[in-house]
Amino acid sequence: MIEQIESIRSEALVAIRGAASSSELEALRVRFLGRKARLPLLLREVRMLSDAERGKVGRAANEARAQIEAEIEARAHALRVSELDERLARERDDLTLPGDPPLAVGAAHVISALTRELEDIFIGLGYSVLEGPEIETVHYNFDALNHSPTHPARDESDTFYIDAETHGGEGARLLLRTHTSPMQIRAMEAHPPPLFVVIPGRVYRPDSDATHTPQFHQLEGLAVGEGITLADLKGTLLAFARAVFGSEREVRLRPHFFPFTEPSVEVDVSCFACSGRGDLADGSRCALCKGEGWLEVLGAGEVDPNVFAAVPDTAANTPGYDPERVQGFAWGMGIERIAMLRYGIPDLRLYFENDVRFLEQLR
Repeated sequence: MIEQIESIRSEALVAIRGAASSSELEALRVRFLGRKARLPLLLREVRMLSDAERGKVGRAANEARAQIEAEIEARAHALRVSELDERLARERDDLTLPGDPPLAVGAAHVISALTRELEDIFIGLGYSVLEGPEIETVHYNFDALNHSPTHPARDESDTFYIDAETHGGEGARLLLRTHTSPMQIRAMEAHPPPLFVVIPGRVYRPDSDATHTPQFHQLEGLAVGEGITLADLKGTLLAFARAVFGSEREVRLRPHFFPFTEPSVEVDVSCFACSGRGDLADGSRCALCKGEGWLEVLGAGEVDPNVFAAVPDTAANTPGYDPERVQGFAWGMGIERIAMLRYGIPDLRLYFENDVRFLEQLR
């Protein structure tokens, strides 16, 4: 039986070393090591031998099997290398060339991209960017911003309250912030004047239609110091309007009312579709501004003294935000609205529907 094992080993090694392809080598593996091959069948017969012969034959069979397996592995590696060289020579692939670029490259969502652009504009004007919590208290969202106890914005129908119970008084009740304005108070509590900040972020109101969504984005601005006037506000927003809508834009201020500013104004920018004329070159009415020549973009005003009074002194040796000493202005804009005007987007809900056909137009 040992002679049979040696014969199988010699035959297998010669055949394996002469294998010309991986497929031929696989066939030899099955031929010499498969379940029905001669060597495995001999191993099954070892148990029938005497004790003296069983050890010698078993050892010889296992050594032959191990040598055949090692030879197959060595030949397989050599064939893989040679076959790869042949394929590369045949296909003339240049491995030094860069790979194929991805079919699609991601891009920032239009709201994210516009938010960063607006931040950059105001950073260039000397403002810092702050962020604040989206879960707020009634104190920061309403009380400290001079909202009267009966203001309609406090109603359950206009604000997402998180719980019905109060902990530490009504002012501690939690809600999803309805604007980014609470950060005005938080910023003034943390930093003494002068203060120039912009605050981007999500806000929440229970509205849902073509021009309102329950979640949207605002950019708040606050400038506080000595001798800051509405003229400074107009100059700041004129720089913003020209950076976003074009260098020929103008702004106008119209009287309005907001609880936390006095006086308050609505800010319009001259229409960039009709250059502020109200009609187009063919004589038709401008559809964007509806013939007005102006587009409403945001609300603003001088900070109400009551808002300053709601801010505690920053330190014992500083006067803090004394309304007799400092004044300033604030504004708030809807980022989705700025994008709608700039890109002609008809429906606010398109921002959140994840329709790639829409998003790819604004990359």
